[in-house]
Amino acid sequence: MNRKVFLSFMFIALFSCNQPRIQYPVTKKVDVVDNYFGIQVADPYRWLECDTCADVSQWIDEQNKVTFDYLSKIPFRKDLKNRLTELFNYERQSAPFKKGKHYFYFKNDGLQNQSVLYITEDVKIPGKVLLDPNTFSDDGTISLNGFNISPDGNIIAYAISKSGSDWNEIYVKDINTGKMLNDTIKWVKFSGIAWFNDGIFYSGYEPPKKGQELSQSNTYHKLYYHRLGNKQSQDVVVFENPNEPKQNFYAYTTSDNRILCISVSKAGELGNALYYMDLGQTKPIIQPIFNTFNIEYNVIDHHNGYLYIKTNHEANNYKIIRLSILTSDKKIETIIPETKDVIKNASLTKDHLIVHYMKDAKSQLKVFSLDGNFLYEISLPAIGTVNSLNTHTSNNELFFDFTSFNYPTTIYKYDTEKQQQEIVFSPKIDFKSDDYVVKQVFYQSKDKTNIPMFIVHKKSIELNGKNPTLLYGYGGFNISLTPSFSSTRLAWLEQGGIFAMANLRGGGEYGEAWHIAGTKLNKQNVFDDFIAAAEYLISQKYTSPEYLAIQGGSNGGLLVGAVTNQRPELFRVALPAVGVMDMLRFHKFTIGWAWVTDYGSSENKEEFEALYQYSPLHNIKENVEYPSVLVTTADHDDRVVPAHSFKYIATLQEKYKGKHPVLIRIERKAGHGSGKPTAKIIDETADIFSFVFNEMGIHPKFKK
Repeated sequence: MNRKVFLSFMFIALFSCNQPRIQYPVTKKVDVVDNYFGIQVADPYRWLECDTCADVSQWIDEQNKVTFDYLSKIPFRKDLKNRLTELFNYERQSAPFKKGKHYFYFKNDGLQNQSVLYITEDVKIPGKVLLDPNTFSDDGTISLNGFNISPDGNIIAYAISKSGSDWNEIYVKDINTGKMLNDTIKWVKFSGIAWFNDGIFYSGYEPPKKGQELSQSNTYHKLYYHRLGNKQSQDVVVFENPNEPKQNFYAYTTSDNRILCISVSKAGELGNALYYMDLGQTKPIIQPIFNTFNIEYNVIDHHNGYLYIKTNHEANNYKIIRLSILTSDKKIETIIPETKDVIKNASLTKDHLIVHYMKDAKSQLKVFSLDGNFLYEISLPAIGTVNSLNTHTSNNELFFDFTSFNYPTTIYKYDTEKQQQEIVFSPKIDFKSDDYVVKQVFYQSKDKTNIPMFIVHKKSIELNGKNPTLLYGYGGFNISLTPSFSSTRLAWLEQGGIFAMANLRGGGEYGEAWHIAGTKLNKQNVFDDFIAAAEYLISQKYTSPEYLAIQGGSNGGLLVGAVTNQRPELFRVALPAVGVMDMLRFHKFTIGWAWVTDYGSSENKEEFEALYQYSPLHNIKENVEYPSVLVTTADHDDRVVPAHSFKYIATLQEKYKGKHPVLIRIERKAGHGSGKPTAKIIDETADIFSFVFNEMGIHPKFKK
């Protein structure tokens, strides 16, 4: 070892091992105790739930000062951020879609904080900028959160989000002249934008109480109609249920703009009711199609008088039905029956039905006739994921994107009639995919259930138990984790790191039964699956507890917090992001009541007992050696309010007396993650990876 390398190694070793114990801010305690079925549960940090209080803001500043002071002393953080910036700086595009005579797509030149919406008449021609969200704010914290083009292609209505909040504001712009119209709609949330005549349907709530905009429970959702040129106060409520405060209404039109579909969800139910309105009628009225909430019904599109619908009615892995919507008999027939593989989504062209299947968390595309007869399969370039299927029933064009861990997102155009495929866009990035291995393994959980897991690493690594490994998981809400490309993850992989992603129960990788197996009283299955993934990686010599970090966000933050409490000796670093940490009070904030379907509720005795047993906040113990912990959250997160993370880290800092740092990084002017500016993503990732490498005693090497 030469002297320079030796000194560098010694410096990092001294920094990570011999620095003085961190002096955490003293977090005051209050005397608050709740009674749950005879069990007294203290909540001494309840005051941190007040997101607009001055003392909470001061506490955030004090915590951030300690955290950023610690992170700033990591000697290689600057080099790591520079490398992340290099890796992030490449052009990216989304799959185009057609509306009227124009195509629309998003493009990011590389380091733009927000991707830009373009319009073109030919996908082979770059076109021009239609909306540039980077002009919405100086720091990129206002993002485009949704939009829709009028049927004639002349007007765009779009929703913006400020600082990552779920609250949206809708604006309207003339596409041909570029002129902004006077229409402004506020307090929009969990909404689509659906055009009809000279106006739009949208969903929202009454304005919340002042000072409680980011925490007040969201109840009494309504579907409105706004006529262009009117004030918002003139908007008409077209659908609501004043007897059911915890229902949500989401409206969207089919690609031919003939049918307005309204999906209605309800607290405690896993499915949705489905209503429709025939916009071709002189006086259209809202009519029910399916009026129960225990089955999923997702409209694919309308074509030739049929409404095509994906459903799990008597089909764990989903099937596709069609309904003769414009006839009096409303006949329903199954055209794509359930198979052993899960139907992820589907799309219609003029003559074909494209079905996106998920087989062991990997994508397959199959083409059927409109009557459901199988025709052929579209070949995909690798083990990976299709995210977008963009079609229109007026032609046989299909645009889709494809990605994998070692395959940067590439855009394809496919002609379903001629069976011809071409690449529309392929990114150029400083990355050699052949240097990396992508594999899928299956391991057994505690109850012997086989769980799939993807593992990615350089071909050159040795299985000696000393590889820094990042294990990622989610396991909830029927959400599937599938292969995807991440330029930020490359900074981890190129340093010899291993990335592992486990497909835990609670997700949707194997249909609704897989989902249910990780919910409510079965939630411990998710944690057992994740722990078993860690044990597999260790037993197979990929890594060891000294080099294993775990990461997850939102429901995945809950996952990381729970398993850190249950098996702290198994991990070296824990990274819970925007996590649901207080399982006894989550349902009291914003949209938290909707999560009762997965978690249960502390207001039910049996479910309370299960929640209390694993709630990350309530299971932190004294006299336990925890791994190094870096909690990440944001002050404008109104999905999982930051009080979850605040109370969790305050409790951990109070009870943990060991040698490892337990820190929280609180982003200002950011939310749950959606719309986060590129600059903030790079900064946060640099902090996270620097923290992990440092805690493992690893000094990354960078080319100069």
